[in-house]
Amino acid sequence: MLSKKHYMVLSCLIFTTTIVAQTITLDQVLTNIKTNNPQLKMYDADIQSMDAAAKGAKSWMPPQIETGIYMAPYNTKLWKADDMSPGMGSYMLGVTQMIPNAKKLNADYKYMSAMSSVETENKNYTINQLNAIAKTNYYQWIVSTKKIQIANDNLLLLEYMIKSMEIRYQYNMDKLPSYYKAKSEYSKLESMIVMLQNDVSQKRIMLNTLMARDINTPFEIDTNYTLNDFATIKTDSLSLSQSRSDIKAIDKTIALNQLKIEAEKTKFLPEFGIKYDHMFAFGEQPQQFSLMGMITIPMPWSTKMNKANINSFQIKKESLNWQKQMILNETSGMLSGMITELNNLKKQYSIAEKSSIPALKKNYDTAVLAWQNNTGDLFVTLDAWEALNMTQMDILDKLQAILLTQTEIEKQLEIK
Repeated sequence: MLSKKHYMVLSCLIFTTTIVAQTITLDQVLTNIKTNNPQLKMYDADIQSMDAAAKGAKSWMPPQIETGIYMAPYNTKLWKADDMSPGMGSYMLGVTQMIPNAKKLNADYKYMSAMSSVETENKNYTINQLNAIAKTNYYQWIVSTKKIQIANDNLLLLEYMIKSMEIRYQYNMDKLPSYYKAKSEYSKLESMIVMLQNDVSQKRIMLNTLMARDINTPFEIDTNYTLNDFATIKTDSLSLSQSRSDIKAIDKTIALNQLKIEAEKTKFLPEFGIKYDHMFAFGEQPQQFSLMGMITIPMPWSTKMNKANINSFQIKKESLNWQKQMILNETSGMLSGMITELNNLKKQYSIAEKSSIPALKKNYDTAVLAWQNNTGDLFVTLDAWEALNMTQMDILDKLQAILLTQTEIEKQLEIK
């Protein structure tokens, strides 16, 4: 029994050590969202539903069956034949079938077949929105990870200084205020790491939610990133119209609106029908039938609603055109501002990375060396460390601003 317990414990240990959190790239996240997100599956179902409904657009009205007594006297004695009369009345069985206008059927079919095209563009627009949310959380996770790494490195530096001060204080080589300041900075860093780790957990939950996975599913991210250049990107109305799904959805809606107008116009066309009746005569009368054609003639008083609908759709078309123009104007101006902001952020990031950080590192190294050789003050060393730490965090904030601005530009341009 004891060996069995040992075997179970050993198996559990082996199993837990073999579990490694999966590393998921940004492209894999976006692919999983497109494949599994429930909101997108809802669009797929709606599109399939509309396409399925369009298949019945050319159906006819069902035939109308009629039956009953036809032209029979109330006196049932007269129904039968006698010496004076062959009988009166008959039992009728009839059928009526309306034959819809072919142009009307074709117009309805074109309209219903085009309905799903709007939902397809709405789905693409939603994909773009979800991608932007995913990128934002992914990039914030990358920055938080880098901040945690820097904070952990700085914790080791502070830990080294604190231990050195504890030894040096015994020989009256350091002062207590410096020691307590270092301890305070150490606590601040620990608190920052806890906060950053919480941010990472929140980003993991959000990305799992977007990918329609269990929110507690563990995974890691690829901390590599690419800074894109949008200098050659066109932000004119024509280019935006060709790239943005919401603009395409408006164009599809305008086209759908026109198809609806054409469908309403076909209601001014006549429709035909045929009516056949067969009479089973009472008494000795001969069998009889009737065969008649019918036509519906649209009259001014019967087409008021159709004319009103056509006028409404034409006004709606004008509204859609203005909406399209509004989006294009706002987006074009917004993109110009964001591209300018992105270029400025990149310049600031480059200056900090190439000049500020190396200078502050040299300043810190010099201060530490002076302090170790008893020619410098610990307060100066701590100030140098604090300046370096703050600048390292600031440059990561700049990096996050660059990545988020880049994400917003890609969102506006619908670049994956």
